Amino acid sequence: MAKLQITLKRSLIGRPEGQRASVQTLGLRKLHQTVVHEDNAAIRGVVGKVSHLVEVKVVEA
Repeated sequence: MAKLQITLKRSLIGRPEGQRASVQTLGLRKLHQTVVHEDNAAIRGVVGKVSHLVEVKVVEA
C-alpha cells in the first residue's frame, strides 16, 4: 500500500486555529519537518485542509 510523505513548507504564524490543529494532528511541529502516513481518506482530508501549507509526495512502500 502507498504511503504519503508530508512536509511542512509554510509557517503557521497568523493561521487560524483549525489549520494549526490540523498540522499538529499530522505530527508536524517545525518547518521542513517530514512525516510519513498511510494513504487513507482521513489523512487525505486533513491534508486537504492545509494543502497550501504542506507538500505531499506519494511513496511506494
